[in-house]
Amino acid sequence: MTPAGHNITGLLTAWSAGDQEAFDKLVPIVYDELRRIARHYMERESAGHPLQATALVHETYIRLIDASRVHWQNRAHFFAVSANLMRRILVDYARSHKYAKRGGDALHVSLDDGALLSRERAPDLVALDEALHALAALDARKSRVVELRFSAD
Repeated sequence: MTPAGHNITGLLTAWSAGDQEAFDKLVPIVYDELRRIARHYMERESAGHPLQATALVHETYIRLIDASRVHWQNRAHFFAVSANLMRRILVDYARSHKYAKRGGDALHVSLDDGALLSRERAPDLVALDEALHALAALDARKSRVVELRFSAD
């Protein structure tokens, strides 16, 4: 049965009210959709990234448990918050490993090898996060639209 076929909103409401059993019932229902979202994010990461989609989903679950008192509006709200948590996890990971400013785990190549590399670059998640924060300072709604658009690709 698909996530839409279950009463996800009802389970979210019960979980918000403190019903741990509702969370236990919710997890298997939404797991496949969360894995799809996580795979989408991981496709944008560099090859050899130590996190895998499953680990990203599990880290998201850990953070969601802390958010048990969120007043969930509906399943779309839940998945949007979950996707945002995944993005934050990846940004935090990138920052902790100094990918943005210090080259982190960058592949070092000689100038001769540089001609063989593709000119296409993967999006820089930290730069995206910083740009979203800057846009949010100017216009929060536009920042949210860009964030949702980026997540939907």
